[in-house]
Amino acid sequence: EHLDRCLSCLSCMTTCPSSVHYMHLIDHARAYVEQRYRRPLFDRLLRSMLARTLPYPARFRLMLQAARLGRPFGFLLPKRLRAMLALAPARPAPPTTIEQPRVYPAEGQRLMRAALLTGCVQPAIDSHIHEATVRLLTRHGVEVVVADSAGCCGALSHHLGRTAEARGFAARNIEAWHREADQGGLDAVAINTSGCGTVLKDYGHLMQGSPEAEGAARIGALAKDVTEILAQIGLRPSVLQREIRVAYHAACSLQHGQKITAAPKKLLKDAGFSVVEPRNPHLCCGSAGTYNLLQPEIAGQLQQRKIESLETLRPDVIAAGNIGCMTQIGAEAGTPVVHTAQLLDWATGGPKPEGLDVAEE
Repeated sequence: EHLDRCLSCLSCMTTCPSSVHYMHLIDHARAYVEQRYRRPLFDRLLRSMLARTLPYPARFRLMLQAARLGRPFGFLLPKRLRAMLALAPARPAPPTTIEQPRVYPAEGQRLMRAALLTGCVQPAIDSHIHEATVRLLTRHGVEVVVADSAGCCGALSHHLGRTAEARGFAARNIEAWHREADQGGLDAVAINTSGCGTVLKDYGHLMQGSPEAEGAARIGALAKDVTEILAQIGLRPSVLQREIRVAYHAACSLQHGQKITAAPKKLLKDAGFSVVEPRNPHLCCGSAGTYNLLQPEIAGQLQQRKIESLETLRPDVIAAGNIGCMTQIGAEAGTPVVHTAQLLDWATGGPKPEGLDVAEE
């Protein structure tokens, strides 16, 4: 129970003065539990359903449709299933072609070639994030490749203790991206979901002892959050006509897992936004992968605390770099929640993010 209640927010990683790698310890312990202990029937069924649904976009979309239909009957369901219904978006994400294998050429001089991690959950919940990311990167001289056969990074299975499944997802991605590297070169694997980024950068450890271990370490070294890429290239001048107040939520996987703290805020400021942060920005919002589905009561308390600290700032919009945080905060917040990449895309010439009711002048 104490392992299940751990958020895996990795705050311990940035707090420990001895630099103990708690992430590896927790993941190892969870895998040990799944192998050695038999959970109650409902827990086994719930975890199996999540593992067999979330990493597969088509299945997950069907689950979201079922959740929307079942929401009026949520009071009849157990608490954890009610939590799933509450987090399901009210509207389905519009279809997008970003998940299909394709090359998006850079505008002007090509400065970099990057493979985009399309993932699994994010495009099913909000397809606009990938579209904004591709526009943003290509506008700044990055050729973006969506590799054939690449998909879920394996993070969801990994944190459920299903290590073999996680390694299977990772192996498929490693093969797909190495194929792209052999064909046209690859300077980076671009990530716009920080929970995925933390695991992807750790592929070398995840795949240790396997035939893919050496290639996994190379891919892990190429993995970069989209804000790391833009910080390296430099942002184009902003086209915004007025100052917009942005409350920045630092996703745990970004600030603790990847140690990326300054780049997103600096980019938003460089883009012309007024950036404010909540009190105790190091604390988790309660999303934490599947935590809000498996531990809804604790996650709900963390959610309310985070929303209160953000909305006290009276922002026009809340920005985050992780779809889990966006869903968790957006489910109850009265302020629109958008991805950092969407705001940067808008500020440098892209369309205004959907649902953002802010005048541009």
